[in-house]
Amino acid sequence: MTVRPIVVMGEEVLHRPAAPVTAFDGALRGLVRDMFDTMRAAPGVGLAAPQIGVDARVFVWSYGGLHPFDGEYGPALGMTIPSPSSGAVINPHLELDWKGVELLPERLDLEREHEGCLSFPGYQYPIRRAPRAVLEGFDIDGGPIRIEAVAWLARIFQHEYGHLLGELYIDRLAGPWADEAAVQARIRGWGRPGVSWMPGSEG
Repeated sequence: MTVRPIVVMGEEVLHRPAAPVTAFDGALRGLVRDMFDTMRAAPGVGLAAPQIGVDARVFVWSYGGLHPFDGEYGPALGMTIPSPSSGAVINPHLELDWKGVELLPERLDLEREHEGCLSFPGYQYPIRRAPRAVLEGFDIDGGPIRIEAVAWLARIFQHEYGHLLGELYIDRLAGPWADEAAVQARIRGWGRPGVSWMPGSEG
């Protein structure tokens, strides 16, 4: 088991588009294995390669099943909630489907639409996401992947895919949530290179 440090907001690799993977080899397998180990140790539901300082279009995920968002809004959105799943995707593309978003409350549901991020650890803020998304890419052997995701799994994909575009979810916050995140970043000394934390360590 190899757990790697997770870099924090301000590290350059987090704020630029990740480079495409060109070799499906042992090094890629090792990277994905380390990413799973790191994600589980954190713990988290997803992790993108830039979050461990690696400039590569790769992310892993682990969806545990029904989330409170799924239970509250899945029926109204006509969704069949997916079974628990985990996996890795290489060089992904994500197509968003906003159909049905008008059925969600006009105001963000602060209990069911909040997210956290391992590169902005310790804080959670509400953000609206597309209810559906189609993930396409490749597995670690170079075989094609296509997953039609809904509800919370779609949200996980959108969050991790954003990392590969050079975006953190806090970049998309609005109003008081954006202000609060900026304040916390200043307090913690984030927003500059060289800050990281080790999952599983005691502070």
